[in-house]
Amino acid sequence: MKNNTITTRVADFLKDYPPFHLLDRSQLMELAGAVHVQYRSPQELIFKAGESPRPEIYLVREGAVEVLKEGSAEPLLVDVCDEGDLFGIRPLLAQQAYALTARAMEETLLYAIPVESINPILDENPKVSLYLARNFAAGHRGVVAQKPSDRLFLRSPLQNWRTDDLHEIQTIEPKKNPICCPPDWTIQQAAKLMQEKRVGSMLITNEQGIPLGIFTDKDLRNQVVASGLALDTPVEQIMNRPVITIGAPASVADVQMKMVQHRIHHLCVTEDGTPHTPVRGIVSEHDLLVTQGNNPAALMRAIQKSKTGERLRAIREQAETLLGKYIFQEVSIAFISTILTEINDQITIRAIEFAEQSLAEEGKEAPTGVEWCWLALGSLGRGEQLLRTDQDNALIFSDVPESELERVRAYFLALSKRITTTLNTVGFEFCPGDMMASNPQWCLSQEEWKAQFSQWILYPEAKALLLGNVFFDYRPVYGAKYLADELGQHIHAAIGEQTIFLGFLAKNALQNPPPLSFFRNFLVERSGEHKNEFDLKARAMMPLADAARVLTLEARLTGVNNTFRRFDQLAALEPQNQELFEQAADAYEIFMRYRALQGLKMKNSGRFFNPEKLSKMERLNLRNGFRPIFELQSLLTTRFQLNYLRT
Repeated sequence: MKNNTITTRVADFLKDYPPFHLLDRSQLMELAGAVHVQYRSPQELIFKAGESPRPEIYLVREGAVEVLKEGSAEPLLVDVCDEGDLFGIRPLLAQQAYALTARAMEETLLYAIPVESINPILDENPKVSLYLARNFAAGHRGVVAQKPSDRLFLRSPLQNWRTDDLHEIQTIEPKKNPICCPPDWTIQQAAKLMQEKRVGSMLITNEQGIPLGIFTDKDLRNQVVASGLALDTPVEQIMNRPVITIGAPASVADVQMKMVQHRIHHLCVTEDGTPHTPVRGIVSEHDLLVTQGNNPAALMRAIQKSKTGERLRAIREQAETLLGKYIFQEVSIAFISTILTEINDQITIRAIEFAEQSLAEEGKEAPTGVEWCWLALGSLGRGEQLLRTDQDNALIFSDVPESELERVRAYFLALSKRITTTLNTVGFEFCPGDMMASNPQWCLSQEEWKAQFSQWILYPEAKALLLGNVFFDYRPVYGAKYLADELGQHIHAAIGEQTIFLGFLAKNALQNPPPLSFFRNFLVERSGEHKNEFDLKARAMMPLADAARVLTLEARLTGVNNTFRRFDQLAALEPQNQELFEQAADAYEIFMRYRALQGLKMKNSGRFFNPEKLSKMERLNLRNGFRPIFELQSLLTTRFQLNYLRT
C-alpha cells in the first residue's frame, strides 16, 4: 500500500511537467513505479563532466541544480534547473561521457528515472522523443550539429506556400448551439422559432441530439408556400435527409469540398464528424464567405479599395485575426512576417495616397522634378512588426538647390504629417521619441541623410548608437527606391573608412544581457508600470537583432533587414559559425511567435509578461532561446576586441 501511495504521488507530479504530460495514466504509473527518489546536499556533485553516463536521467522534485561547463579557469554556469526540470539526459541520446557537470545548489530531491524504463516510451511516443531531442540539442550544440532535424526549434514547411494558398488551411468556426427542434414539431412552429432567432436554417434532432434532418428558408419557400402545404404538417415530412456532417476543427477547403459535392449550403458539425453523434454546431455558406474574405489576397484588395483611415484600421484588425489563426496553426514565422509586412506596407502606401490626394485637392502640388522615398525603420523596417506598435519612419528626397531646400522640405513635412496621422488612426501610434518623417530631423534630402549617417559613424556617441539601432534598419516602402539604395552604398563606404564604428556598435549590442534561466536570477523590471514583468523585447529580442545588425554591416551584406534572415545569410557566409547563427535565427522566430501570442492575448504589444504564468514547455522554449545570445555576445566580444575598447 505504501509503495502504491509513493508511486501515485510521483505520477501526480510527473503529469504536470513536459514531456510526461503527454503520457496516459497507465504509462505514468508504470514509469513512476521505477523512479528512485534521491536526496542531494548543498554543493554535492550529481555527475561530473567526463564521467561515463549513468543508467538514469534526472528530474528536480524540490530544490535546485546548477549545470556547469568545466574549463581551465572557473567553471562556467550554463543553466539552473528547478522544480520539474530534466537534466542529465545524455544516456538516452548518446552513449558518450557527460559534457557538463551537475551539482546541487541547495538541499535537493531528485527523481532518478531509469533509462530502461523510459526507452519503451520513446519508441511508442515520437512527441516525447522530440521534446528530449530539443532539450538535449539546446544544451549540447556540438553533438547534434550534423542533424538539421535536431535544430533548436523546428521550422514549418509552410514557409514556402503562396499567399493566396493559406486561406484553405484556415479553420472555420461553426456557430455553436444551433437552433434545433424535434421531428414532430409542425412547420409553423419551426418557422416561428427561425424568425425569432433570425436564422435561415434549423436542425431536426432526436432526444439524444443526433441530427435527423435540416429545414431551411429555401424549403419553406419551395415546399410549403409554393406548394400550399398545410402549416400543421410535421417538419420531418419536408426536412432534408440525410444530414451532411463534418467534424471540428474543419478547414475552409474541407467545408468547400463537402458543400460542392453535395450541392448544399449548410453543414452540420457533430462530435466525431458523422451523423451518429450529437450536434455541436452548424456552418453555412455565408460563414464560408466571411472566412474566405479574411485571407491575405482579400485584405490586399480591401486596402486598395479603402477610402478612409477608419476603414484601414478595420482591415488591420482583420489582419490581426488572421495573425491569430496563423500563430495557433503554427504556420512559420517567416511566412507570417512576410504576409504582415506586405499588409503593413500596403496600408502605408494607401495612407500616402490619401495624403497626396488631400494636398492636391488643396492646391498643394508636389515639387516638380523632386523624387522621394518613404522609409520604414525599426521593427517595421526589419519586416518584423506583427502587431501594431508605435511608428518609426523617415523620408528621403532627391537633392535640390539650396534656395529650394526649405520649400521642398515644407511640402514633404506636410505630406508626412498627414501620413503619420492616418497611420495613427489605423492603430500605429505616434512614436514617443518622434522618430517619424513628420519631424524635420528625419525628413531630409539625400545629401543630408548621407551627412547624418556619416556623422553617426564618425562620432559614435551614445545617442548616435541609439539612433543607429533604429535607422540602420531602414527599408524603402514607397517611391524612388534608388535613393535608399544609394544611401546604403554610402553607409557601407563610410563604415569601411571608419571600422572602429562597428566596435562601438558591437559594444552597444552587449548592453542587454539575457537571463540565464527562469530561476531566481530571472531578470524582471524592478519598478514602474511593468514591475515584476519580463521585458521580452529588451532582454531577448534586441540582443539578437543588435548582433545580427552589426555582423551584417561588417559582412557588407545588403538587401536583407529581417533578423532571422540575416542570421541565415551569415550562416551561409561563415560555416564555422553556421550552427550558432541557425540557432539564433530559430530563437528569434520563437521570441516573435511568443510575443505575438502574448500581444493577441493581452491586446497590447506583447512586450512584457509575468514569468510566473509561463508553462514549463514555454519556459523550455524561451530558455533555450537565451543560450545562443550568450554565445553571440561572446563572439562579438572576441571579434571586435571589446575588452580593449573604451567608450
